[in-house]
Amino acid sequence: MIIAVAAALVAAFCFALSTTIHQRAAKRQPPQRTLDPKLLWRLLRTRLWQWGWAPDAGAILTQAVALRHGPLAVVQPLLATGLFMAILIEAAWNRRPVQRRDLVATLVGAAGLTAFLVTGNPSAGIDAPAAAAWWWVSAGAGGAVAACVVAARPTTGAARGALLGVATGILYGLAAALLKAVATRFNGDLLALLTDPRLAGLAVVSLLAVQLNQNAFQSGRIAAPLTAATLTEPVTGVVVGVTAFRETLSLGGYRIPLVVLAAGAIVVGVWLASGAPRAPAR
Repeated sequence: MIIAVAAALVAAFCFALSTTIHQRAAKRQPPQRTLDPKLLWRLLRTRLWQWGWAPDAGAILTQAVALRHGPLAVVQPLLATGLFMAILIEAAWNRRPVQRRDLVATLVGAAGLTAFLVTGNPSAGIDAPAAAAWWWVSAGAGGAVAACVVAARPTTGAARGALLGVATGILYGLAAALLKAVATRFNGDLLALLTDPRLAGLAVVSLLAVQLNQNAFQSGRIAAPLTAATLTEPVTGVVVGVTAFRETLSLGGYRIPLVVLAAGAIVVGVWLASGAPRAPAR
C-alpha cells in the first residue's frame, strides 16, 4: 500500500503540471463547439500543448504503478491532491495570487474526499471484472457524460467549464478503471497486451476525455473545470471499484451520515468552482 500511495502522489503532481500546460495552450485557441475535432487538431500542432504530454506520460506510468499495488478507491482520491498543485502552478505562472473562491472550493472538495477515504475505509476486490460488469459501467458512464454535454451547450463561462469538467472526470475515472484492469493482468506478454480489448477501450475513452477536457479549459479560469474533473474522477473510480471490481467500503452504523456529509462537501466544492468570480471589494 505504501508503494500505491507514493506513486499516486507523484502521479498527482505530474497530472497537475500537465493540466496547467494544456489549459494554457487551450486558452490561446479560438472557442470551439463541444467535441469539435478542430480544437484537438489545432492543439496537436501547438508546441506548448505537445510539451504538456511529457509530464502526462509520467503521470500515467506512476498511476499504473499505483493501481497495480492498490485499490481504485484509494488511488483515485489521492490523485485529487493534484488539484491544489495545479491551481498554485497556474497562479505562479500568471504571477497572480490564488483567488479566494478557488481556494475555498479546493479545500472544501478535498476535505470531502479525505473524509470519504477515511470513513469508507476501502479495501481491494477482484482484479478482472466480468464482461457484463463492464457493459453496465459503460452504459452508466456514457449516459452521465451525455447529460453533462447536453447541459453544457447553452451555458458559458465557469458553469460550462464545470459541466464539461464533470463529464471529463467521469471519463477519466472510467479510464483509470480500464488502466487498472490492463496493468494488473500484464505479465510481460506484449502481444496479449496489444490484443486486450480493454486497452482499445482505454484508448477510446482517454481520447474522448482529452477532447472534452480541452473544451472545458477554454471556459474561464482553470479552477472551475479542474475542480469538477478532479472531484468527479475519484468518485467515479470508487463507484466502478465497488460495482465492477467488488471493492468494499465500511458503511455501517455511524459511518453512513459521515459519508453523506463527505459527498455533500464534494458537491459544494464543485458548485463553488463553477460560480462566477466575485467582484473585488472597494
